Amino acid sequence: MDARYDVIVVGGGHAGAEAAAASARAGVRTVLITPDLSRIGQMSCNPAIGGIAKGVVAREVDALGGVMGRATDASRIQFRMLNRSKGPAVWGPRAQCDRNLYPVAVRCVLDELESLDLFQEMVSDLVLEGGRVTGVRTRGGITFYGTAVVVTAGTFLRGRIYMGQEAGAGAGRAGEAPSIALAEGLESLGLEMARFKTGTPPRIDGRSVDFSRVERQDGDDQVIRFAAYTEEIIPAQRPCWVTWASDGLKKVVSDNLEKSALHGGEISGRGPRYCPSIEDKVVRFPNAPRHQVFLEPEGLHTTELYVNGLSTSLPADVQRDFLQTVPGLENVVMTKAGYAIEYDYFPPHQLRHSLELKEISGLFFAGQINGTTGYEEAAGQGVIAGINAALKAKGEDPLILRRDQAYIGVLIDDLVTRGVDEPYRLFTSRAEFRLLLRQDNAIRRLGLLARDVGLLTEKQALVLKDRLDQENKLTAWFHDTKLAPNDVDPLLVEAGSGPISGPVRAVELLRRPRVQAADLLSAGRSDSDIGNPQEGLRAGVLRAVEVELKYEGYVGRERERAARLEEQSKLLLDHDLPYLEFETLSYEAREKLARIRPETFAQAARVPGVSPADLQNLLLEVRRTRAREGRSL
Repeated sequence: MDARYDVIVVGGGHAGAEAAAASARAGVRTVLITPDLSRIGQMSCNPAIGGIAKGVVAREVDALGGVMGRATDASRIQFRMLNRSKGPAVWGPRAQCDRNLYPVAVRCVLDELESLDLFQEMVSDLVLEGGRVTGVRTRGGITFYGTAVVVTAGTFLRGRIYMGQEAGAGAGRAGEAPSIALAEGLESLGLEMARFKTGTPPRIDGRSVDFSRVERQDGDDQVIRFAAYTEEIIPAQRPCWVTWASDGLKKVVSDNLEKSALHGGEISGRGPRYCPSIEDKVVRFPNAPRHQVFLEPEGLHTTELYVNGLSTSLPADVQRDFLQTVPGLENVVMTKAGYAIEYDYFPPHQLRHSLELKEISGLFFAGQINGTTGYEEAAGQGVIAGINAALKAKGEDPLILRRDQAYIGVLIDDLVTRGVDEPYRLFTSRAEFRLLLRQDNAIRRLGLLARDVGLLTEKQALVLKDRLDQENKLTAWFHDTKLAPNDVDPLLVEAGSGPISGPVRAVELLRRPRVQAADLLSAGRSDSDIGNPQEGLRAGVLRAVEVELKYEGYVGRERERAARLEEQSKLLLDHDLPYLEFETLSYEAREKLARIRPETFAQAARVPGVSPADLQNLLLEVRRTRAREGRSL
């Protein structure tokens, strides 16, 4: 039994689900092949979506018509907006989800897509013809033919799980077999390959926790959704709790370090610096008085808690011992031991910005296979790989997101330009245009792009139009409406601002500290057709307009800088440029450029080790090369 599709997606994690959904929404016949259909969209580690920078990515995936926002809203059991005390450029929506409800919600969204088929099997090899991929073979002997293939293998490529110093067990994640044949097949193509590791903490029975000794942490009362196009029914919220690991835990870990796979030499792969194991924390920060630990619910219908902050590869009995040193956990019952996992990944300098392999036409990689960590980073890559695989199948140009358009654009550009030497995680500090890339304006930044590429349904396109119309109308009201002293002086005084002597435009008053858009709109609504701000406006509209107008001057300057970068991006660089022959460049620059092979002059400027002098000389070398070939710059 052979089958033919336009796009084949290998793997059903967060990258695979988004890739398959994006490809199907783009209107091409798509199949998602994964070893276990019941585990599509599974949350293998912490059942949470979002956070600093990551929450913006989740919003961007949703703005592109993706799955993550809807699944998060349908399964979330606590929501918090992180970084509220700081500027809106770094606000981060975060949701704790029900581990079982999330994959159910993902599957429901996928089942809505008529162009998408699902198939349960392990992919063992690729089918190639003359430097391009034409399909995949499964372990059961079935060949699926297609124009493009998206591989989203996560931690399955020669994955090995470790707990203590015993020899690791082959597994893609707990209870699932690794993908050995596919890893060997990819390596045989001559692709550069390396190893990374990550880990999980133990889980505990909440009934054995002394909650009088831990700090309760409730979610926000305000309902803020991840999904912009669809309003899912949001479950009731549940609290999380905070406690601390201190000297008792440090002693248990220190006394047993030689039993750790991470520190005993069993694992050679490098782990995420920003999400270290408890062994790494104790070794790297010996003088830290304590380490924060979060107890997070696994779901609505279980007492199990995820112990965030205690990722480990120590033996199970040691894990139990160190847990019982934590305040509130003295009599805790461990329900599942933590473990480390080591797996293959492919250094992402081998990719184009479309996430297509430079050397193999039609083959795309997305997710942890590219050296990243995190559900959101995987989903962001998945949606772009899926879109571009579909566009490849249709013979159209790829969709490339710029660094000033989306955090997804920052993520992908960092991967293909800078590469990785540890599992990559997004931070707001990685984005030079973060005031443009806010969580509140993702739909305005990417919605029209998604519509034009064909990623939105007719209903979603109507929601988008209505949302943008409301934002435009509200923005015009603030610019055009003048408010009189008797309307606004009381609220200005309450905000700690001075009264006005005559009519002033609402936008000028909004730029004053602590003056709120809703208050101004209420004060002037008798003279407008917008009405009460609590009625008629879609969720998030008022906040998005308020932030845009309050920071209008700063936003304008960032847009000017972004425009200059875009001009640089118009200068394309040939893939076969002989960088090693450009002797006017430093040797380091020649090596780095030959390895990365940037697609534009702007990308070349971001390659580590390439100096301003190297860039000037590169421009001269490209001019000479093209002049010899009779081409202009």
